[in-house]
Amino acid sequence: MITETPIKSHLVHEATKSLIVTGTVCAFFLGCETIDQIQNEFRDLTPHEMYQESLISAGLNGTALALEWLEASESALMQAPEVETPFQEEGFFSDASPQARGYKISLRRGQQLSVSLVTETELPLRMFVDIYRLQTNPDASPFPVISTESTLQSIEYVSPRTALYVVRIQPELLRNGRYRIQLTAEGSMAFPVKDRNTLAILSSFGVERDGGRRQHHGVDIFAPRGTPVISATPGYVSRVENTPIGGKVVWVRDQGPNSIYYAHLDSQVVASGAKVEPGTLLGFVGNTGNARTTPPHLHFGVYRRGEGPVDPYYFLYSPPALSSLPANETQVLGFMSRTTNSGIRLRTSPSQGSQILREMKKNTSFLILATTGSWQRVLLPDDQVGFVASRLTENASIPLRVTQIEYPVRLMSAPNPTAPMIELIGPGSGISVLGNFNSYHYVQTQNGILGWIANEQDLAMVEDR
Repeated sequence: MITETPIKSHLVHEATKSLIVTGTVCAFFLGCETIDQIQNEFRDLTPHEMYQESLISAGLNGTALALEWLEASESALMQAPEVETPFQEEGFFSDASPQARGYKISLRRGQQLSVSLVTETELPLRMFVDIYRLQTNPDASPFPVISTESTLQSIEYVSPRTALYVVRIQPELLRNGRYRIQLTAEGSMAFPVKDRNTLAILSSFGVERDGGRRQHHGVDIFAPRGTPVISATPGYVSRVENTPIGGKVVWVRDQGPNSIYYAHLDSQVVASGAKVEPGTLLGFVGNTGNARTTPPHLHFGVYRRGEGPVDPYYFLYSPPALSSLPANETQVLGFMSRTTNSGIRLRTSPSQGSQILREMKKNTSFLILATTGSWQRVLLPDDQVGFVASRLTENASIPLRVTQIEYPVRLMSAPNPTAPMIELIGPGSGISVLGNFNSYHYVQTQNGILGWIANEQDLAMVEDR
């Protein structure tokens, strides 16, 4: 597991450590995003940024290849599609053209994001993995919270506040290979009542109490009297006491900025100063204190240093476990495909409800970059990237028709008039038409060379000879 703490040297410069310590105090005056921007100015370079520096040192920063690599990294960060967890994608990076992938995820405070990345390559591969927190101010730079170039371990990050994040992966230059990435988001704390889950929470955070004179600063987890109450975090017991409101309570200080409050216990079985781990028995469910007239339950609260009580729900909530994620259709990776009908929509994300980028004509050709469930991430010939439903595409290797060239035709490397010419196809040569894009045909010559030619309005072709 890689967490934010072990790789902190990549995230925050030594000169800003005092800002981290006093960040909660500064938040009263500056706001969280302002603090992010200050830390962003002084932090150490990420592995991805250090690689960029190495390109500059090698004199490659002005080359087309290096510029394309930087453009791909920026595009993956700023134009990442929104995905819902759990999410899995399998894809292919080609060494012919620099690429990167991005995934935009919404996290609530207290949720833990887990990133698992597996690569299959012939040669050793440096794969840069970065998690950025996006800012609500569009002029503010995304803030890197975790950066690594290792795919040997999973990456885990607990969100300190509700925000949008982007996970970006990008290989070094001139390396290809397949990858499989899995993203999951779940509660960062263990559930504190044995054999229960968030379905047992029947009173939520912020509910008014005592006729509006106070608010509920936690969640109530109902269970039979005597059900074991266990520690949700590692840490130590800071207080064990009996109070008029909480009754028999236990306070645990975790390894971060949180104090965890367990109240209305029937009995306590730990002493102040005791070290605890997730699952350590603290006591048993009851209704002591001001809960004497209610059914037995645990009042569970999270108090953040310098801030006070925060909603603990997403610290505890984990979505229902899936036995497996949907299988991906991986045999199509890196191959050209085409639409089966007109009006097929290219979308921003792998979801029917996501934004429509364009409606494509029948036989529109594109390259399949990755697959996720029943969707394909595709690259159109004009470099637009989006998602299309797999059932609406077909392999472009099967010819739509076979034609014969009547007079010399230029075979282009891309469907535009300024693209480099691959070769000149002579009169009488046969070609197979595999797809279309705008006013060009995607074709294969009788020698097996793939490229693009202008359509019949500009060329004379005799079909089906």
